[in-house]
Amino acid sequence: MHSSAIAGACAGLVSSVVTCPLDVVKTRLQAQEGRRPAPSGAAAGTARSIGPSAAVLRGDIVAEESARYLGLSDTLKKIWRDGGVRGFYRGLGPTIFGYLPTWAIYFTVYDSCKQFLAHDMNSSTGEEDFLNHILSAMTAGAASTICTSPLWVVKTRFMLQSVKDTSVKPYRHTGDAFVQIYRSEGLRGFYKGLLPSLFGVSHVAVQFPLYESFKSLARERLQSDELAPSTILLCSSSAKMIASVTTYPHEVLRTRLQMQPRNKVASTSSRNISHMANKGMGGRYSGVIQACRTIAREEGIRGFYKGMAVNLVRTVPSSALTILTYEVIMQHLAQLEHEHQQLNPQLSQYVSHDNASTPDTRSS
Repeated sequence: MHSSAIAGACAGLVSSVVTCPLDVVKTRLQAQEGRRPAPSGAAAGTARSIGPSAAVLRGDIVAEESARYLGLSDTLKKIWRDGGVRGFYRGLGPTIFGYLPTWAIYFTVYDSCKQFLAHDMNSSTGEEDFLNHILSAMTAGAASTICTSPLWVVKTRFMLQSVKDTSVKPYRHTGDAFVQIYRSEGLRGFYKGLLPSLFGVSHVAVQFPLYESFKSLARERLQSDELAPSTILLCSSSAKMIASVTTYPHEVLRTRLQMQPRNKVASTSSRNISHMANKGMGGRYSGVIQACRTIAREEGIRGFYKGMAVNLVRTVPSSALTILTYEVIMQHLAQLEHEHQQLNPQLSQYVSHDNASTPDTRSS
């Protein structure tokens, strides 16, 4: 259990640092909304009467700046222009603090569930093993998601901040973000997007059983229990790509819900919220169902797949690197444990022999 936690945390650290720039790009693309049709009639009158800020929060006027990024290259250019290298690592702190416990919790629960279910099911068939992996992956995914949701909310908010536009920069650092969100939104603010995140359990329920199946096939074909790093990379990247394409819409929903502050906030923050809304980050969604309807109506099916190309470029190598790091560290830890177990009997035998050869002088 300790080995799984250590290996998972190390894997999360490596992947978060390496893939942070693409994570920023993906989050920006996911967060922006499609251009909505211009209001007419009563909607237009309402927009004029209540003012632009309130109208944007209600989604009653056209957000001209909502489609700020026109693709991968345009997003890269604008992030570089606004923040340089630091712009690509915005939110790295919360990302690291998010990935470390996420993967530590995930792999610990996943391995524990696999062992427990394998013993409980007494599985001997491929179908039972596959069911074991699905249940283990879903349990681990739910546990890690619930435990680390606050960190991902903070990370998402940070990544959506502009460096040069101070009006869209309500958070100065990670600690300040936690304080601001708690003051203005309460504990519920840290669990925005939790429901679609839990829907994301379906992602790992696809990915990890496929990964285990691919590993089993590779072992059978290569006739070896020890798999080369290249084979692990191939198995993990293939499983991740299939899972990502299948379950991607939940990520868009999660990002849209996480990025928006509640409308009930302090007056000192209302200006920031209005500007965030103008940038495509306003509080337009009241829940998962309403968000699905709004995205489908205004952006179509493509709205649920915004940023998927960037997501695949980021998550496939990230997942492959995470799993490879985990597997390699687990192998080294297992080897160290084996050597330790071999050394202990020798030490015990040496101590016993030394004690036997030492005369007992207590009686004298």
